[in-house]
Amino acid sequence: MSGQALRQISRAAAAGWLGVLICAAATANAATLTVAVTDRAGTPVSDAVIYAVPSHNARNDTATPPTAVMDQREKAFVPHLLVVETGTAVEFPNHDTVGHHVYSFSDAKSFELPLYSGRAHAPIVFDTPGVVDIGCNIHDHMEAHIVIVDTPYFGVMSGSDTAAIVDVPPGQYTVHVYTPRLPPRSQPAPHSIVITNSAAHIDISIEQRLRPPHGRTNRSLEWSAY
Repeated sequence: MSGQALRQISRAAAAGWLGVLICAAATANAATLTVAVTDRAGTPVSDAVIYAVPSHNARNDTATPPTAVMDQREKAFVPHLLVVETGTAVEFPNHDTVGHHVYSFSDAKSFELPLYSGRAHAPIVFDTPGVVDIGCNIHDHMEAHIVIVDTPYFGVMSGSDTAAIVDVPPGQYTVHVYTPRLPPRSQPAPHSIVITNSAAHIDISIEQRLRPPHGRTNRSLEWSAY
């Protein structure tokens, strides 16, 4: 092997190690952002999505496109509330004992998966930020929500007091909250935060009246009832 070839290999190896070191440094400096969302009585709000949008571009367009799953079991979507990054392909398998006909008329993504069981349909790519409300054309009580966000930093409050977003690099962020328990135009105002160390926390209180949590017998009430 020639001396020039050896030098090229050495430079490539050095560049590779430099990339590893940069990634390790970024991970070492990354923070965990926790967000507590409560109602006016101080009770943690179940079914709330939290996502932090950085002031800089955090998208990695060369990375492998992310994937996610929204299952169907016991005549319910699992999970009821799913948050994904823009460009995520979501699969809708039906592991129930009955067939389902999944659909959405939402602006962010309109689609239809005719009556099926198992994995009869290809995944759906959610490429526009927004909220997609999902139903079953056979079982009217079935509902779910997919929140598509332009950031890799997000979490969900689901039966816990806080939502945790891990590996958040230092910088300035705008923190948003979305919950299907409020009408679309009544969502909490975003909060600004500068993350500088290994841990950060925000408390967000919702003063508006909330729809009952998903799963109660009155879950099918419309917003006009409030």
